[in-house]
Amino acid sequence: MAIIVTFDFPDAGHELYDAVIARVTDGQGFTRFADLPNTGLISHAAGPVDGGFRVTEVWESVEALETHAKAFGPILADLGHADVQPTIIPAHNVVVR
Repeated sequence: MAIIVTFDFPDAGHELYDAVIARVTDGQGFTRFADLPNTGLISHAAGPVDGGFRVTEVWESVEALETHAKAFGPILADLGHADVQPTIIPAHNVVVR
């Protein structure tokens, strides 16, 4: 079952996001799903919100997210954001272009 995952980073901006992406992709950047080391990501969007930065993703399953989190989690911890807990909800409908 697909899930919707939202990460909120209070008091952070695109600099944190860019640093995480650089590390996850070994500096290659993220412009297509093949840039990530793990499969299962259906959609990804990131941008500023009042007081911080938000990343919202749709994953094929909790297991796919957990596999990705094994690489993503330590990077967040190293950058001082180990305490960020995502909001995860089941997807009722997912439409992609």
